[in-house]
Amino acid sequence: MYVAVKGGERAIENAHRLLAHERRGDRDVPEVTLAQISEQLALGVDRVMTEGSLYDRELAALAIKQARGDMIEAIFLVRAFRATLPRFGATEPVNTGEMQVRRRISSTFKDVPGGQILGPTFDYTHRLLDPQLAEGFVPEQPETAEASQAATPRVTDILGRDGLIEPSPQADSDAPVGDLTREPLGFPADRDLRLQNLARGDEGFLLALGYSTQRGYGRNHPFAGEIRFGEVEVELFAEDVGFAVPLGSIELTECQMVNQFKGSTTEAPCFTRGYGLAFGQSERKTMSMALVDRALRAGELGEEVGAPAQDEEFVMSHSDNVQSTGFVEHLKLPHYVDFQSELGLLRKLRQEFAEANQAVELQEAAE
Repeated sequence: MYVAVKGGERAIENAHRLLAHERRGDRDVPEVTLAQISEQLALGVDRVMTEGSLYDRELAALAIKQARGDMIEAIFLVRAFRATLPRFGATEPVNTGEMQVRRRISSTFKDVPGGQILGPTFDYTHRLLDPQLAEGFVPEQPETAEASQAATPRVTDILGRDGLIEPSPQADSDAPVGDLTREPLGFPADRDLRLQNLARGDEGFLLALGYSTQRGYGRNHPFAGEIRFGEVEVELFAEDVGFAVPLGSIELTECQMVNQFKGSTTEAPCFTRGYGLAFGQSERKTMSMALVDRALRAGELGEEVGAPAQDEEFVMSHSDNVQSTGFVEHLKLPHYVDFQSELGLLRKLRQEFAEANQAVELQEAAE
């Protein structure tokens, strides 16, 4: 046993060296830098920061490089590093209504106050491979203009003024806020924990669930009330001075999904909300998050619960890609003893099956 363990250790050490060798690739090709990853693979960095629950572009870029572009492995690395960090306090809730908007669209109103701001997006591209990018193509500078000073109120606030959408939930400042990074998940879960879970959840998983709600599995006829991307100031309340002080700005994407609600015996028909928020420019993630958030509110709103996206325990127990990866990839670990046990049982069952068939054949021959 000791020899086997030592041999395994040497093999693992060499596997690490081989991984480092393969990660570097052809030495004649210049090594990619963290700045290149952060600037030119920005959307990948945004995803790793969001699902890794750590806003740090340089660390996310390092994780992507170390993981050879495997996003889930990079998210795992960021979460592991995050677990080593001390916590000094909690910031004030960010006010996305005061966002310095870089992109803002609404599919519910054409002429929203503040206007539609297309910003950087793939939405209007032709999805054709551009061979110029393989040749070091330098794009021309976009046209610039002075930033508009017009207010950009949330679309849901506009609907809310006329009572056409449910009020935005008001948080109790004295109530404790759950923290999935420090506490195990339990059921039933309040919406604060649900939204944390969805924010950290795998984008592909949430996309599939959101798609399922549009195909009839928990249909709620959504409209993208508003998607906005830009910079939001983060503040920390400093007890020694008695007021909140700014720490800096972060980039966020927010999605407010507007959904139908037929009303009940106590409530008039109105629109309801689904909400998504993520680091960086993460539109697909926040839209999927908002769709699933609304689906998970079915029971709260008195709707029939029957679709996978409406099942809180199913969604929240399977959304985390790091946990999912652990369960799936543990199958690569040695299971020699378990398999030999199953193999022995299978052979015994096959022998009993053959003996039973032989007895039947002998009985039929005797008759």
